[in-house]
Amino acid sequence: MTITKLRRDYHKEICQRILGLRSGVPNFADVGSKTSRILALGIVERIGFQLCQHPPVGQTVGTVFAEMTMDYLNKSFQLLQHIRPGKWIFSASQASIGIAAFDQYEHLALLEDALKAHKDLAAALGGDYIITPDIVIGREPLSDSEINKTKDRLGKGPISTLTPLRRDNYPSGKPILHASISCKWTIRSDRSQNTRTEALNLIRNRKGKTPHISCVTAEPMPTRLASLAMGTGDIDCVYHMALPELTSSVKASGNEDQGDMLDTLITGKRLRDISDLPFDLVS
Repeated sequence: MTITKLRRDYHKEICQRILGLRSGVPNFADVGSKTSRILALGIVERIGFQLCQHPPVGQTVGTVFAEMTMDYLNKSFQLLQHIRPGKWIFSASQASIGIAAFDQYEHLALLEDALKAHKDLAAALGGDYIITPDIVIGREPLSDSEINKTKDRLGKGPISTLTPLRRDNYPSGKPILHASISCKWTIRSDRSQNTRTEALNLIRNRKGKTPHISCVTAEPMPTRLASLAMGTGDIDCVYHMALPELTSSVKASGNEDQGDMLDTLITGKRLRDISDLPFDLVS
């Protein structure tokens, strides 16, 4: 198995399950935008798999997209285990694992209970603190026997007694949130704002390390990708499900504005391909 093969299988499953045409227009294009339609058709042509005859509609598309992306990342992690060994947890949002299930955010469950019990406090502080990302990747803590598997690495005495990676420090401890990934089949202004809000929640409310915070999308318009990818400080990077295919489609369209924006996002390290994401997550 290779990353190339996993990526092809990922595209094939997307085409089989959720990517289809409606009145000749791919269902991840904006039907009201000629440019979006042209670029989406270009991506479909370059991916090259037979499309779904009856693509799902509504939230089902996003849910299945997240499931398939999670499966791709899980298999990629197994392939790269020698680079980043560990016991990893993968979950899509349908499993309803909120961030309070992880070490850095377990205190939010107490805060949520307090806000429910005191409405005036909730009015003052506002907002939901326990979000449920589309995809979460967690790492299980290690027992001392696992840490000392080949030789004694801890030694004697009160050493390394507070780190959550050492299970013996917290017998009932929770896994560590390694990554939070938002999946957006398409991007509209309201959706990009929601992704940024979730990212800021993760950054501001943590106790401990910040997880990787990324977004995966199939959006064909570089100018719309920019609404989420431009800037720094909240999202690590945006990943396109088929960036080389999008790049080729934009070039073939001759649309200079979209081409310039795409080049800005790529050279500015704000947009990468789905095949880059596993390596960025194990770095």
